[in-house]
Amino acid sequence: MHDPRLDKLADVLTNHSTTVQPGEFVLIEGIDIPQEMVIALIRAVRKAGGIPLVELKQNRIQREIILGGDDAGIKLIGEYETFRMKKVQAYIGIRGSHNITELSDVPSEAMQRYQKYWIRPLNDYRVPHTKWVVLRWPYPAMAQQAQMSTEAFEDYYFDVCTLDYSRMERAMVPLKSLMEETDEVHILGEDTDLRFSIKDIPVIPCAGEKNIPDGECFTAPVRDSVNGTIRFNTPTIYQGTTFTDIRLRFENGKIVEASANNTERLNAILDTDEGARYIGEFSIAFNPYITNPMLDILFDEKIAGSFHFTPGQAYEEADNSVRSAVHWDMVMIQTPEHGGGEMYFDGNLIRKEGRFVHPALEALNPENLK
Repeated sequence: MHDPRLDKLADVLTNHSTTVQPGEFVLIEGIDIPQEMVIALIRAVRKAGGIPLVELKQNRIQREIILGGDDAGIKLIGEYETFRMKKVQAYIGIRGSHNITELSDVPSEAMQRYQKYWIRPLNDYRVPHTKWVVLRWPYPAMAQQAQMSTEAFEDYYFDVCTLDYSRMERAMVPLKSLMEETDEVHILGEDTDLRFSIKDIPVIPCAGEKNIPDGECFTAPVRDSVNGTIRFNTPTIYQGTTFTDIRLRFENGKIVEASANNTERLNAILDTDEGARYIGEFSIAFNPYITNPMLDILFDEKIAGSFHFTPGQAYEEADNSVRSAVHWDMVMIQTPEHGGGEMYFDGNLIRKEGRFVHPALEALNPENLK
């Protein structure tokens, strides 16, 4: 029996997220996702007048390619995929996973090769030059992470992914303006006292155009301005490894001290290149349906009442000159259940205990976005 929710999601991805126009080529990339969703996307793209291209991948096969690859082979794949990306106007990537830790035993050297020669060149073109959107697919593994039944998680997933993003888009306008006028950001929380400048860095509101689910407004700190300490209270998976209790200390923009449950692996990733110890993104999140972490960054980075701080590569749209093969979104939730906290712009309290208290921003609180 056909699930009409697939058509609704395909419609959001095609008409809201990537605004497919007649005659445009659209690359649909599916990793371990059901054929029915791919077919729904093909039909939605054609209905909009676009021309669909399809690439289907599997995580176990990806692991084997990365694990046994050498520089020449991985580089060729990166060049091939980048060439193809240059031929399309839009990209829709849906990524499922039967095992979220599939890459956990791939050595750091192999992951760095994969990032450097394959992923980074591909993203360096895709992100600024195509209309793109990426999202996860709801598998039982994700339901387990969210501590929900498969059926309940699927219902939650489709609620989150098909909410009224146009209302969110309107509510973000004052936040964008306020961030553009701000010099110093000061964040306080448990084991956290962090100061940095966002002066003259572009501010990008996100309401379902790039990621689904969505609900964030991002910029980047001035490269050398970050000082202080932060303890992230949200678990994170990076390169297949789960990290908890990440603590970072900054001096003039650089991470000079880093610890976690796996401090050695954390520092190995931060030593990938010079840029990996600098912050390439600062983002404030407010998706009303996402309230607890589930070890999936596309969801966790949108948690209402959270922000993320990202060692590594800056986005071209909000560029602070940090360049790295790493881009690692680390999330801190400031709602009372997660320890609370405060955020100040130029000394003015903007958000307390995860709720916007500035009058112009109250439309972004959960009850006003649902």
